[in-house]
Amino acid sequence: MDIWRNVKRQARAAVAPVVFLSLTAYFGWHASQGDRGLVSYAERQKDLVLARAQLERAQMEVVLWDRRVAGLRGARLDRDALDERARAMLNVSEPNDVIMMYPNGQRLF
Repeated sequence: MDIWRNVKRQARAAVAPVVFLSLTAYFGWHASQGDRGLVSYAERQKDLVLARAQLERAQMEVVLWDRRVAGLRGARLDRDALDERARAMLNVSEPNDVIMMYPNGQRLF
C-alpha cells in the first residue's frame, strides 16, 4: 500500500507542472507559428516592402502622366504634345517621319 500512496502523491505533485508546461508550450508555439506569430510577421513585412515598391512605381507613373497631360491643357498648349497625341489617335504620320514598328503587345503607350 505504501508504494501506491507514493505513486499517487508523485502523480498529484506532477499534475500542476505538466499542465503549466503544456500551456507554455501551446502559447509559445502560437507565438511563433500562429496566425499572428513571428513567421507571419516576417511574411507581412515582405508584403509591405512589395506594396511600397508598387506604390512608388504608381506614383512615378502618375507624375509621368501629369506631365504629359499638363502639355495638353491650359493657356500654354504644347504643340508637340498635341501633335504627338493627334498622330497616335489618328494613326497617321508625315512623309519625313521615321516609323519604328514594335512587336504586338510591346507598345510604348
